[in-house]
Amino acid sequence: MAAMFKPIRAVMTAALLTIATYGVAAEMAGGHPDTYVVKRGDTLWDIAGKFLKRPWLWPEIWQANPQIRNPHLIYPGDVISLAYLNRVAVQEGPRQEAPINAIPLADVEKFLKDLRVVDEFEQLPFVAGLEDDRLRSAEGQVAYVHGLADAQPGQRYLVVRPTQKYASIDPTRCCATEGRRGTDLDFSGRANIGVERLWGYQIPHGGGEFLGHELMRQNTGTITRGVEGRAEASTLLLDQGGREVRVGDRLLPIEAQPYDLQFIPHPPAQQIAYGKAKVLAVADMLTTGGPRDVVALSVGTRDGVDNGTVFSAWRPGSNAPNVVKGGAEHANKVMRSGQGIQLPDEFASHLMVFRTFDKVSYALVMDAVKPTRLGYELKHPDAAY
Repeated sequence: MAAMFKPIRAVMTAALLTIATYGVAAEMAGGHPDTYVVKRGDTLWDIAGKFLKRPWLWPEIWQANPQIRNPHLIYPGDVISLAYLNRVAVQEGPRQEAPINAIPLADVEKFLKDLRVVDEFEQLPFVAGLEDDRLRSAEGQVAYVHGLADAQPGQRYLVVRPTQKYASIDPTRCCATEGRRGTDLDFSGRANIGVERLWGYQIPHGGGEFLGHELMRQNTGTITRGVEGRAEASTLLLDQGGREVRVGDRLLPIEAQPYDLQFIPHPPAQQIAYGKAKVLAVADMLTTGGPRDVVALSVGTRDGVDNGTVFSAWRPGSNAPNVVKGGAEHANKVMRSGQGIQLPDEFASHLMVFRTFDKVSYALVMDAVKPTRLGYELKHPDAAY
């Protein structure tokens, strides 16, 4: 009986390989080279973009070719051959450098290391005072921390500060361009006008759902003395040349490896309702972003988003007055009521998520045909455009 199934298995295997070949042919970009030598500084997205119409599908397509031992690990010096659509062969390089990543880590390093989003921070230990009653302290100076009654010498902590309060954009109450600019927060989470901000961000009219507080790393420190005698604060020696620490900053334990270093592009794992997934903020106090800019998104792990998830970003279609039917009077009515002719959304860019939290994630703009703005809608990367 087993012998009878061997020819069937052979036929099925051949059929699957044939289907994979046609799939590769359908996804190949026109004018691709016969071979490509991977270079230092390349990213998997950039390399796949030379060969494929949809770069985010490179793992699935390359996995259809069993001669590639690990399609997620491509190294500088590897030779990728595309001379035949049914044979994507890799000639190994020297393997003396780190494998090529999907994105340049240098572009996202500070967002991996320095930022995190939490539901609440008021219960965290905080800096109650600084050495010599300073207003600011930096590396080599001491901060006094309240709320670490059991702290022991040698324990290490992150010193963080709330920087943003994220809320979703309510599609029934505001459009992509409405809202007032967000501001930096003080230690209590209230607006602190006149200080440096990382993000260009709009707080939606009407608030929307609360998505979390963003905390930015200011410095790290080591406990040198616990609570002792009549003191009510532990002593923390700041040991990193980071940002200055001030009274009210909060503390978090240092995690060994809180973020990923390798990213595999893939479409969203589940369908997200229109109007829920949007661009919340653009880094460097901008309102628009282009390739290699970082944006914050209004979806996270609770929505099935993980590292490597790829979205397409779209400008929401305008609601245009029917001036042919109603004239100028109708145009003014549309401006007041929002009634009119709904225009289609306009494609802007592709984004890839590299850091996720429960309700918020950070993504890098990978490619674009127009700037990505605050409030833009997120869809499946294959959405028609």
